[in-house]
Amino acid sequence: MAQFFSIHPETPQPRLIKQAVEIIRAGGLVVYPTDSCYALGCQLDDKAAMERIRRIRQLDEKHHFTLACRDLSELGSYARVDNQVFRLLKSTTPGPYTFILLATKEVPRRLWHPKKSTIGLRVPQHPVALALLEELGEPMLSSSLLMPDEEHPMSDAWEIRDRLENSVDLIIEGGFCGMDPTTVIDLSEGAPVLVRQGQGSAVPFGL
Repeated sequence: MAQFFSIHPETPQPRLIKQAVEIIRAGGLVVYPTDSCYALGCQLDDKAAMERIRRIRQLDEKHHFTLACRDLSELGSYARVDNQVFRLLKSTTPGPYTFILLATKEVPRRLWHPKKSTIGLRVPQHPVALALLEELGEPMLSSSLLMPDEEHPMSDAWEIRDRLENSVDLIIEGGFCGMDPTTVIDLSEGAPVLVRQGQGSAVPFGL
């Protein structure tokens, strides 16, 4: 049965953040708040936890997993970013965007899109998400908590507990954080391509 932490959405309690990260490092799968919606998260190289995300969301092998990064410099270690793309990223991060970029060798190959060698990356703006990433010291493998055949991600932590308490190891309640997933922008071929319109505006990308 999943543990349940209520963490303050503006001033996260360090003790609870530390405990949450210990669960992640031990192979745990967590539900955590972001600036767009609640998300599933686990350690970057944890294959078993990644497969649990696939089962919960019923994802196929073509799904782009996302690496949630604490800042733009960390993102740049896991994706190939030229000067033009860097300027776009700098003007829109942190924020409710996921960017599809060419992966570097720092990303486990099983996380790459099988045909495009790409990975999703984002820098969230939510204090709880950032505190988790800072304590973890590396990106977290992440996926919006969008259940199969549902239009919007789950937005209520208590409802999430009712449905997923036997499927995840920790649920972090951090208040209401929205019902729209991130806006997904593909920058892997240079010119921005809108993949999914979510909470973030596509205007900064000329779309």
